[in-house]
Amino acid sequence: MHEHEIEYRSQGAFKKMGNINICVCGAGALGSNLINNLARQGFKRITAIDMDRVEDKNVATQIYTLKDVGQKKVRALQTHIHQATKVVVNVVDKQLRENNVNKIIKGHDLVIDVFDNWESRRIVKDACEQKQIPSVHAGMSDDGFSEIKWNQSYSIPKIEAKQDDICDYPLAANLVQITVAVLSEVITQFVTTGKQINREITLRDIGVHTV
Repeated sequence: MHEHEIEYRSQGAFKKMGNINICVCGAGALGSNLINNLARQGFKRITAIDMDRVEDKNVATQIYTLKDVGQKKVRALQTHIHQATKVVVNVVDKQLRENNVNKIIKGHDLVIDVFDNWESRRIVKDACEQKQIPSVHAGMSDDGFSEIKWNQSYSIPKIEAKQDDICDYPLAANLVQITVAVLSEVITQFVTTGKQINREITLRDIGVHTV
């Protein structure tokens, strides 16, 4: 199944990918597609945190189908990933809060924040700093821009700016896919080489920039 990935990465790199414990915070547009990518690449130890249910509009940008509408996202995600790859995603069907974050991220080697609200992002950032767990944050805006930044380079705005739902953005699916592809590679390079690379992506000029 992973013949091409092993040939491209090396057997040693592939082994590292399979052994690292990853926690993905959010199972929406970025989170669901990211976990799908990682499992297909050879990552096996994945935890997904989300408390939302699948809505009709999610089908356009997330891995869910119309049959999943109404189900909890993490449960639907778990089913899809297992059917596709035999990887069993560990799921946490809870809202991440300050009083449970340490228990949830405990034992993980890498935390990936793809939440869609600033308060949850702040909780992840602060907890990972305190516990000294490597953490990378990824997010998108409704004007075709996305960023991927490691914890020490990531700044959370004091006030959450109001913006349109990214699912309503005309090219949201394309922005999601390119962001997930770059994020997957950033994660893989960290796992295999230890490098922490920050990226910014602009959809209009299809630009991917190191920052």
